[in-house]
Amino acid sequence: MSRSLFQSLYQVNTRVWMTELSGSLGRRATLDDIPDSELDRLSDQGFDWIWFLSVWQTGAEGKRISRQNEGWRREFEDTLPDLKEEDVAGSGFAITAYRVSEELGGDEALSRLRSRLKNRGMKLMLDFVPNHTAPDHHWVREHIEYYIQAGENEIEREPQNYRRVTLDQGEMVIALGRDPYFSGWPDTLQLNYGNSGLQEAMIGELKRIADQCDGVRCDMAMLVLPDVFQRTWGIKCQPFWPRATRQVREVNPGFCFMAEVYWDLEWTMLQQGFDYAYDKRLYDRLKEGHAKPVREHFFAGPDYQSRMARFLENHDEPRVAADFADGMHEAAAVLTFLSPGLRFFHQGQFEGRRKRISPHLVRAPEEPVNEGLAEFYNKLLGILKRDVVRTGRWQLLECQQAWESNWTFNSFISFAWQGEDGQVLFVAVNFSPLRSQCYIKLPFNDIGGKSWSLYDILSGNRFERDGTDLQQRGMYLDESGWKAYVFLLEPGKEKGQM
Repeated sequence: MSRSLFQSLYQVNTRVWMTELSGSLGRRATLDDIPDSELDRLSDQGFDWIWFLSVWQTGAEGKRISRQNEGWRREFEDTLPDLKEEDVAGSGFAITAYRVSEELGGDEALSRLRSRLKNRGMKLMLDFVPNHTAPDHHWVREHIEYYIQAGENEIEREPQNYRRVTLDQGEMVIALGRDPYFSGWPDTLQLNYGNSGLQEAMIGELKRIADQCDGVRCDMAMLVLPDVFQRTWGIKCQPFWPRATRQVREVNPGFCFMAEVYWDLEWTMLQQGFDYAYDKRLYDRLKEGHAKPVREHFFAGPDYQSRMARFLENHDEPRVAADFADGMHEAAAVLTFLSPGLRFFHQGQFEGRRKRISPHLVRAPEEPVNEGLAEFYNKLLGILKRDVVRTGRWQLLECQQAWESNWTFNSFISFAWQGEDGQVLFVAVNFSPLRSQCYIKLPFNDIGGKSWSLYDILSGNRFERDGTDLQQRGMYLDESGWKAYVFLLEPGKEKGQM
């Protein structure tokens, strides 16, 4: 694999964080109140990017719908048994304007936060929602042609996908924003990418956003691909993303685009101009708990792997501490975050939080810190700061049978990193609940005739091995279920050395 800079991203639930700060300050907190000590901590942990979720202005209509939707309210009450009305502020994706919410301090506070991040070597990522707007976005009054319009037949046949909107010119039926496989989001209206004026307006929005941050995470980015859009709405449209990404970078060179994408369209989105795409397929395969499809996922080419955003949780997915068994969680984290690509973490993940927080909520429940997971992630983040896994060469390793008829070697996944300075690190994981055995073939031709020390960074244990045996037979492992190693390969003590 060619050399790249493999970076790390940390997603912050902005509104929840502000609620917590408000409680400690005794007044409404803004982005200016985020302590420098917290930014220092994120920098010390090695993060290159901080994604502040839900900073844009939302409206009264989104809040009203969120508070009145019975299905959503049951979810909110499951998260917060002591739910209060003020905890439900409306979805951060039902946007009325791409300006920073006044409650967060406005655009000026965001600008100061960006400068504070930059001073610590970190970049700012924000949201862009291409598919829809809030129902009270000013375009509804000024440019209704930007939205998909329908008639009485549609709303009678599919009331879950359309709503009536009262305008100066009378009542109109407008489509709700949606994914083609689910009912519409009732707090949104669907934008029409068959309208060239809408496409130009959305590029204008992106250009304004790009003046305020260093990158965007594009919500459900595949929904506006021409073929997906036509299948969903029966409307032809011109490609949006290639033109949008190009025009933004003409003004802001190096601006980063990350796509939330599903349905195996990751490579398609990368070809559209995105720097990174969600690796949902790896997440799904890890969640299933079988080593073979995970290992085969790593057969992909280097250009693809290096541009995957690899995660175990985010605001849409269940909390990994609640969804993955003990041991399996740590094994999956080693495979996810020590493989190539963008290492994508979520606020609360390190502490083992178990309650997913809906983007409609501005408060999180109190949960105890899982000290064991906190210690594990502290070690993992320390590994991720090493140059060998940020700029090194990655290689998937072969795991072979330990003896004839022993099939458990298929439970292992192993890969190595080689740094420019000669440092070698390799990962070995028994990604199964069963005790398993294998030999791992090491791809180093110069280790024979020497003694070698394998230092496991996770446990602190050190193992001495003969280099000739390692080169000829490989590294033998006989491990319990979900066991994960991160070895540094170092010269061992020669015979006679103290």
